Formats: sequence, C-alpha cells, structure tokens
Amino acid sequence: MGEPTEPFDPERVVSVLGVRVHDVTFASALGALIGFIESGRPHRVITPNPEIVMHARQDPHYREVLNTSDLAIPDGIGLLFAARMAGRPLRSHVRGTDLVLRLAARSAVEGWRWFLLGAQPGVAEAAGTWLEREFSGLVVAGAASGSPDPREDAAIQRAICRASPVHVLLVAYGAPRQELWIARNQGATGVPVQIGVGGVLNFFAGRSSRAPGWVRRLELEWAYRLAREPWRWRRQLALPAFAVLAMRAALGARIRR
Repeated sequence: MGEPTEPFDPERVVSVLGVRVHDVTFASALGALIGFIESGRPHRVITPNPEIVMHARQDPHYREVLNTSDLAIPDGIGLLFAARMAGRPLRSHVRGTDLVLRLAARSAVEGWRWFLLGAQPGVAEAAGTWLEREFSGLVVAGAASGSPDPREDAAIQRAICRASPVHVLLVAYGAPRQELWIARNQGATGVPVQIGVGGVLNFFAGRSSRAPGWVRRLELEWAYRLAREPWRWRRQLALPAFAVLAMRAALGARIRR
C-alpha cells in the first residue's frame, strides 16, 4: 500500500564522530515509523547532520539524547561521506523532509492523526493546511508555535492531549532545542512518532523555498540554503571542522586496521 517498506534493523548502526546513525533506506526508515505507530508506544526520531554532530561533540547530554533515540536517519550528506571514509558506508541519504512526506501519504490512508509544533507563530497552522490539502484524508489534529522553554512543557502537553489521538508529532524548534524538548516530553505526550524536523514546517508553509530537485540530486542543498539565507553562514562554519575531524577519524581507523 503506497510507498514500499522494508524491515528495520535497530542494530544496524554506524558511529559518526561519536553520534550513532542508523544505516537505513527510505523504505526501512518508513517501515520503522509505521512499526512505531502500530506499537502505540512513544518513540523519538532524530535527523542528524554535520552541524548536529559537531554540537553533540561539545555537549555530552545532547549527545546522549541523540544516541538513545529510536531512529536516527542519515539526513546530512556529510554523514555519508564521513562513514564512507571510515570504511563503514551508509546505504542511503535519507532526507528528513522526504521521509516526512512519505509518512504523510501513508498517514492519509491509515487515518493517523498529526500534531505540528514549533516555528514562528502561524507557520505550524499554515503547514497543517498545506499538508491536509496535499494529502487528502490526512488529519492535522492540532498546530501551535509553542515554546521550547521547559516552563511551557505542561501547557503544550495539555494541548496535545486535547487533540488526541495523535500518532505523529513534528517538532520544529531547531537543533538542539527540538531534540531536548522531545526527550523531556516523550513519555508525557505518549505520541508514537515524535520527530525533530528543523525548518520543514517553513517549507510546507511556503515561508522558505526548498532546493530544486536537480540541486538535491547533486547533494548541494546546503549551498542553496546558504545562498537563499546568507545569515546561516555562521552555522555553516561547522562543516569544515566536521570534514577535518572525519578525515582524521578515518585515517586513525585505517591505521588501527
């Protein structure tokens, strides 16, 4: 039914500079999400990229949150390059936006209800409207900008509870706040699939434009976003440092072997 799926093996992982990444394809990642929903138990899903990995190297608590997630997809192409250099190649570049869209299509068929949280005021609501229009049958049961401030956790939990049942929760506070928010609230919300999605709601709401398909095929989405949003240049400084560390780690692994 819809997108093909494959069995998910949670033990099939690769460590990229100390951050655990699951070696999944789109089919096995989607299979994992479907299994999480069918289980009815809360699960935490992350979308690591080089920036997230570099932040985790400086923050042990954040690294622990990442490494105890139920699914960590290889969302950044830099992770695939680093894994390949280390002799532990990942099978596929699984972009978070595309995985969310595949899950939306399946949710529309299955009747799974969504809640959108984060971004600037009005963005989550606009993203919900777009999703319901694009995927006939998909129900966005609630949407709110909310706040990653722990003092607001209880109020957001109540809002999600009022929208229940909720099967998928997208949290768009940006890294590391969205992953930390999910880790704090995972059990209290009880939502089977909870995903940190960064700027995805902005794409859906039309507030940001996604790179054209040909740019994504060339794996230059990062350059496109930097050209469109030059204020991101400070965040992109993590990329050269990541590349240097990945090469050192790969060289060290080869020497040990």
